[in-house]
Amino acid sequence: MSQSIIETGASDPIKFAYWVSNLSGGQVVSTIEQRTGYDIDYNVRLAQLAEAAGFDFALAPTRYLGGYRADGQHDPWVFSTTLLRETKTLQLITAVLTGLWHPVVVAKLGATAAHVSDGRWHINILAGWFQAEYEALGVPWLPHDDRYRRAEEFIAVLQGAWGQENFSHQGEFFRINDYTLKPRPAARPLIFQGGSSTAARRMAGRSSDWYFTNGGTLAEIEAQVDQVKGYAAEHGRSLRVGINAFIIARDTEAEAREVHREIVRLADVDAVNGFAHAVKQAGASTADGVGNWATSNFEDLVQPNDGFKTNLIGTPEQIAERIVAYKEIGVDLILAGFLHYQEEVEYFGRRILPLVRELEAAKGLRSSPAPEAPALGGAA
Repeated sequence: MSQSIIETGASDPIKFAYWVSNLSGGQVVSTIEQRTGYDIDYNVRLAQLAEAAGFDFALAPTRYLGGYRADGQHDPWVFSTTLLRETKTLQLITAVLTGLWHPVVVAKLGATAAHVSDGRWHINILAGWFQAEYEALGVPWLPHDDRYRRAEEFIAVLQGAWGQENFSHQGEFFRINDYTLKPRPAARPLIFQGGSSTAARRMAGRSSDWYFTNGGTLAEIEAQVDQVKGYAAEHGRSLRVGINAFIIARDTEAEAREVHREIVRLADVDAVNGFAHAVKQAGASTADGVGNWATSNFEDLVQPNDGFKTNLIGTPEQIAERIVAYKEIGVDLILAGFLHYQEEVEYFGRRILPLVRELEAAKGLRSSPAPEAPALGGAA
């Protein structure tokens, strides 16, 4: 199988994803009211609203230990497959911590999810940043770059299991002996990858289809996009990039800015500081100090993935213009969070997404999207 399965280009329309609400506490570490549930009924309705609004993907996060807002955590696999059965076009991405799973087990689960959804299931590979999760489960915590080597090998095994009969692999972390998965997915699921460190960026350039990073300013994201897509080009590959954003859209900019101020004013200080301590430890483990949250302050961390930094806060017109500005520097997807999910997803589809498409067309940034995945068969 070719390493590169998607062609990228500024002519493709920007895509939109949202965070599935399978973790308690909403999308901000704040005591402000969030009319967002984390039960399955709420999420089924949300998925149907998002599909109708024009969202392409939904990402189901994973967590095995509470704290920092997520005191309750529903399993992302169960939520993903349930939402796939309750929608028709929405694509689900399940997050997987590679240190807690065997890749062939994940390959089998993913193959079944792909079959029951006509190919609408994909995977988000996580090397792991939250050391307390591993300690709680008695799983060895590896040094930072070792975790990314394991994650990259995890992808190689996934591809082998999905693409080959009698697959064998003798690696640093995994050993597979003459294994055949049946049934295999008709087309390989897309491989998304989280992380912002140099090791994560280089790994994405070699092995992933999509690279997810935290929110950031236009200048910060442009530098990161150029670097990570450059790494992919060095290997003769193409790569797409998605960025996190917390969207606050209101009829006036003053209203939207006031909501942002109120979220921060009502921040759960102890929880934010606890999260800051954990993520700063994770960032300090990189050799060069580059990574998620490396430059995040208290206000940034009230939205755990730096979603405020992307600055999608304002009127529909302002937000649409900023989304297209990110598209122009090479961003391919916006991964969105909201305060009141159901109401605001519907508002986004009705008031913002049409403006984005109009601006893309006016700037010549749209054409038919490239194919997403190839048929399987042959070498991985």
